[in-house]
Formats: sequence, C-alpha cells, structure tokens
Amino acid sequence: MIEFIAENLAPIMFVSLVVFLLLGYPVAFALAANGLLFFVIGVELAPLSDSINLSWPLLNAMPERLWGVMSNDTLLAIPFFTFMGIVLERSGMAEDLLDTIGQLFGPIRGGLAYAVIFVGALLAATTGVVAASVIAMGLISLPIMLRYGYDRSIASGVIAASGTLAQIIPPSLVLIVLADQLGRSVGDMYAGALIPGLVLTGLYMGYILLMTFIRRDSMPALPPEARSLGAGVTSLLIALAVAAAFAYAAHVYLSPTQGENADILGATVGIVFIYVVALIDKNLNINMMSRLAQQVIIVLIPPLALIFLVLGTIFLGIATPTEGGAMGAVGALIMAAAKGRLNLDVVRSALASTTRLSAFVLFILIGARVFSLTFYGVNGHLWVEHLLVSMPGGEVGFLIAVNLLVFFLAFFLDFFELAFIIVPLLAPAADKLGIDLIWFGVLLGINMQTSFMHPPFGFALFYLRSVAARVPYLDKVTGKMTAPVTTGQIYWGAVPFVGIQIIMVALTIMFPQMVMHYKGSAAAVDPSTIKIEVPGFGGQGGGLGLPDNGGGLGLPGGLQLPGGNPLEQPPAAPDGGQPQGQPQTPPANDLSQPPSFN
Repeated sequence: MIEFIAENLAPIMFVSLVVFLLLGYPVAFALAANGLLFFVIGVELAPLSDSINLSWPLLNAMPERLWGVMSNDTLLAIPFFTFMGIVLERSGMAEDLLDTIGQLFGPIRGGLAYAVIFVGALLAATTGVVAASVIAMGLISLPIMLRYGYDRSIASGVIAASGTLAQIIPPSLVLIVLADQLGRSVGDMYAGALIPGLVLTGLYMGYILLMTFIRRDSMPALPPEARSLGAGVTSLLIALAVAAAFAYAAHVYLSPTQGENADILGATVGIVFIYVVALIDKNLNINMMSRLAQQVIIVLIPPLALIFLVLGTIFLGIATPTEGGAMGAVGALIMAAAKGRLNLDVVRSALASTTRLSAFVLFILIGARVFSLTFYGVNGHLWVEHLLVSMPGGEVGFLIAVNLLVFFLAFFLDFFELAFIIVPLLAPAADKLGIDLIWFGVLLGINMQTSFMHPPFGFALFYLRSVAARVPYLDKVTGKMTAPVTTGQIYWGAVPFVGIQIIMVALTIMFPQMVMHYKGSAAAVDPSTIKIEVPGFGGQGGGLGLPDNGGGLGLPGGLQLPGGNPLEQPPAAPDGGQPQGQPQTPPANDLSQPPSFN
C-alpha cells in the first residue's frame, strides 16, 4: 500500500487539492498547506519511488521562488489597472456613458440593452475590472430598464454578461496573469484577444436583436417623454463625417514625413477637432450641433482617448503594459478631476480596493509557488503532460478535454485561481503539441469568462444581486410601485449568455486567425535565394587572404603559419628532398639514450 502511494503521489496530491478547495478553505492557504503536507510525505516516501525527487535541502529554494514572484514587473500592471478602473467608476464616467448612449439607442426596441452592451465594452477597455462594471451598470441601468418594462431576466443577463467583457477585452487583468503564467508577452496577449472580444460583443448584440423579434414586448423602446436629449442623429452623423474628412486630410498631409504612423496621427487630429468644436458649440450656445450630438461627442471621446493612451501605446510599442497601466491611472485621475469628482475619499477608496486585490493575487501566487515546488518534485507536471498529450484525438481531443475541465472548474473557482493553479499544468502539454500559447491563453480567457456567469456561483451574478432591488420599491420618476428582481430571474437571465460564451470558445477553435493575427504578416523568405559566401584561403599573401608579412595569418610574428592555400600540395624539391616552401622537419629524438644537458 505504501509503495502504491509513493508511485501515485502526484494524482493523490492533485485530488487532495480539489478536496481542500471544495471544503471551502481559502485558495492561497489550501495551496500552501497542500504543498507543505505532501512535501513532508514525499521526503519520507522518496526511498520507495524513483519518481519522487524531494529532500529537506530543497526547501532552501523557496525564498528565491517567492522573491521571483514579488519582483515580477509584469504583475505590477494589476494594481495600476485596478486603481484606474475604480477611479473611473467613482468619477461617474459609467453613469454619463449609460445615460448618453441610452438616449442614442433609445428610439429602437432593445435600445437600452444595446447601450448596456456598448458601454460594457467601453468600460472593459478602460477599467478591466468586472466588479466595477457590473455594479455600476446594475445601479444605473437596471432601475431604468425595469421602469420602462424590460423583462427582468433579459435585463439582468445583459448587465451581468456585459460586465464580464472586462475579462477578455484588453486591458484585462486575467490576460496579464495568463501571459505571465504562459511565459508570453502581455502586449501579444492583448493584441490576440482584441478581435475575439469585439466578436463576443457582437454576439451579445445579435442575441438582443434576435430576442426583439421573438419576444417583441420584452424590450420596448424608450417613450418620447424619456428622451431628454431629443433627436439629432443626423447631426451626429454629419459631425462624424466632418471628423473623418479632417482625419483623412491630416493623414495625407503627414504621410510623407510620418510614414506608417500617419493614419494614427490623422485619426487623432480628426477626433481632437470634432471634440473641440463640440465643446465650443455647447459652451458658447452656438447650437450648430444637436444636443444629442454634443453630448455623445463630449462624453464618448475622453474614454476613447484613455483607451488609446493605454492600449494604443502598448500596441505601437511605445509603452510596456506596466507603463500603460501607470499612464491609465494618471489619465483616470485627470478625468475625475475634470469632472470635479476627484477628492480624498475617492482616492482612499480606490487605494484600499487596489491594495486588497493586489494582496489577494500575491497570496495566491505564493501558495501556488509552494504547491508547485512539491508537485514538480513528485513529477506531477510529467503526469499531467502525459495524461493530456496521450488523449485520443490529438490536438482537437486535448482542446476539447481542457475546455471541458476549465468549464467545470469555473463552477467553483474564479479566474485568478484557475490561472494560477490550472494553466501552469496545461501549458507544457499544449506547447508539446505545437499549440501557439498566445492563442491557447486567449481561448482559456474566453472560457474563464463563464466563471463569472455560472449559476449559482458566478461572481457577476453575486455583484448584480448585491445592487438589485430585493423588495418592492417606489419608482422616483413614475411614482409606481416596482416589483423586485428575484435571484432566479438573475440566474435564468445568465444562462443564454453562458451559451453564447461557449459558442465563442468554439468559434475561436474553428477560426484561430482571429487570435493569430497578432504575429503580423512577415515577408516570406525563399530558401533558394539564400547565398552564403565563405572567404577563401590564401590570396596574394597567406592566411585568410590577409597580407603576408612573414608571420601566420598575415601578422608579423603571429602563429608562423605558411602562406598560400593549405589544401593545395606544394611542389616537390628538385633533389627529391623536402618540398619547396615547407619548413625543414627536425630530426626525431633518440629516446634510447638519456637526455644530455650540455
């Protein structure tokens, strides 16, 4: 029995970790306790198995491993992006966006739902924090959607799902962690995840469009009296056309001097121009634009500028993700100050939340390092790799099994825990199968989104439950008693969006180029055109074609090598003796006599 345990210590250790987690122990402490417990067991059983490589001196490596965690510059982006997201949420940006975009889409059925999805994508690209997005939209949008007769399940599902876009649209926190665990660039991970994130946003909108035809009364349009900004879509379209014209003109003007950067600089010129015009038009009461066009431009451009400040600088190679996060945090403070909402309470709250999340991530990382030290010592990584690589179906079978595993574990673990525990075990097997790890990381990131939406443990559902009305309340605008939102309605509303996320996983597997575009289009090299020239020996002098000054390699007194081509036979001497040009061979020593020192 003892020999059986010694030979199978890796799977026993993994199963024990799952039991610890299911019992409800904190993840960081469950990882560390499991690692230390099985380290002691492994040291005692090491003589009984060749697969156990543990000894007490191995613990001396632990401080170095922990120092490696704390000195990781890549993970420094997590507190920066967290701070940026919380400051933006406190600054009222989400409220302004939801109100303005809701007015823009209000005249059509499902307009508020479209607005929530659109704003969710914008908040995801500026904050990267799921909790902040869900709570902000739950507080602002849910009462409005209920006020105007939206189905409670659909309204709840749209808000929860839109908040989870912060999981996959850069600058997502989980993409930073996945890149670190996979040993890949965060910038490449962001570039690879951008298109799948936008496609998923489109699928959410497609579902809303479908439901407006299937259940026409589930998402009515806003009544005319609720459209405080009035009409003015034509004015907005004209303003956008003018901005596009200025952008194109700037692009043409800058192309000779700026090259490839001319398109980005041209777009910047067009956006700044239309933003300045909208500000002047509003503040001076010129009313050249409609109120709707003014509000959309003034509210929408600052977060778009912040997105460019963060993601644009990363994609252009100007800044690292850590530096981009720092610039985003400063930009968020400037935006909050511009709105007059930056005060000590906002900064204190943001710092407290950032410190709490950063400590949470750090403790999980430390526990994961303790666990991995023991798990690798019992060759657990080889066991997992062999188990996954030898699955039937090859690469496709591996991907199906891995996604089912992550989908199941997402019922019980959040994305940080999945990234720190599961991904380091899956990455070696994926790499051995020839799977691109950036594509694999984005695929896992999309799958991990379901950890926020799984009933009954999804965190996005918990966030929405915390801000949704639990008892009937009196609506401030209509003066009518409004029924609460039940937990069952929140759960049922999430189910269709979990299905959409699974469809997105399948689409990413079927169309990998959505992610693989991050590699760019490198020019192909024809091997037949490659010509290697080796410098010839000899030449006018000796050595390697260097001038012969009497010494080896053409240097005076060098290695005293002869000139000419050493591969050619020198001409024989006329008397049949030593060939010409060759040094005289010294006579062999007579070893039969003792040496003479005279």
